[in-house]
Amino acid sequence: MSLKPALVLVIFLHNYAIATLGSDPDPVKDFCIPNTGIATCKNSSAATVEDFVFSGIKFPGKFSETGLAANPVNVNIFPGLNTLGMSFVRADFEVGGINVPHFHPRATEIAFVLEGRIYSGFIDTNNRIFAKVIEKGEVMVFPRGLLHFQMNVGDTPATILGSFDSQNPGLTRIPNAVFGSGIEEKLLEKAFGLNAKDIAKLKRKFAPH
Repeated sequence: MSLKPALVLVIFLHNYAIATLGSDPDPVKDFCIPNTGIATCKNSSAATVEDFVFSGIKFPGKFSETGLAANPVNVNIFPGLNTLGMSFVRADFEVGGINVPHFHPRATEIAFVLEGRIYSGFIDTNNRIFAKVIEKGEVMVFPRGLLHFQMNVGDTPATILGSFDSQNPGLTRIPNAVFGSGIEEKLLEKAFGLNAKDIAKLKRKFAPH
């Protein structure tokens, strides 16, 4: 094999591997409802329609101090999603409420505005921002692993429905990850140009409760 065809083959295999590993694996069964406490699927003959219905997002959840109530629907909450490679979220915003900068390490998200006006955007790896106000009936996509955020800029409460291409997309909130995870204070002082008192205040605010 000459060098050029070999190089093309290597590039193809590399890209194929990235595509293959970049999302949840394809299922090998119609569905796999996990047995409670056992890493096996429930016998398909024992499955019922209730295994495929979730009613937990009919109403908003509990609002946080940021004015956000998020109800995730992932495999940890809705076992019927197991092996199906997708999940969902309902996010409700009080007037002025925000969804702090965060990312999902295992999924791309597409967000649909059910009600309200949301300033919504993401930042790419070149530190370029893509943001605008999206309104009822509009959607925005957040590429996998990229930092994104939302804020209700309307005069009424707002609701977003989000869909993910992973049964368990993961969630890392930047303030909590940086100031609530136990990173050495000296490093944070140098990284953000803050003094020890300010860092201690932020760590208390974002520490796990």
